[in-house]
Amino acid sequence: MPLNAKTFLGNGLNFPLKTDARGQLVLVTGAEDIEQSIRIILSTRPGERVMRPTFGCRAHELLFEPRSAATASLLQEYVYQALRMWEPRIDILQVNVIHDSGQEGALLAEIHYEIKATHDARSIVFPFYIADEPELD
Repeated sequence: MPLNAKTFLGNGLNFPLKTDARGQLVLVTGAEDIEQSIRIILSTRPGERVMRPTFGCRAHELLFEPRSAATASLLQEYVYQALRMWEPRIDILQVNVIHDSGQEGALLAEIHYEIKATHDARSIVFPFYIADEPELD
């Protein structure tokens, strides 16, 4: 049986779970499934899943670190490592970390990726909130 793009991209349960008009669980397919998978990977701390203790992204280790170039660099590396390990359907083209001046304490991970099966280039921005200590006067 030849492998086509739809088979490779797969489908999965919508997250968060919801039902359709007939009461059945809603499924997502293709690129939407991949985007939801990326969000799940980045929002899961390693150790949260009992049967998969290494699943997730180490970014939560940076919660009380200062918003500095070193923290941004670590966040960039943690995001890249997690997606490379846990989302085999994509090639990560670039990960940029941006300080969000509109949301205090937020670092934005801008992820550019390509879906391997379709060569569809996409991007997603995922916020990480860093509880930076305020400077004393």
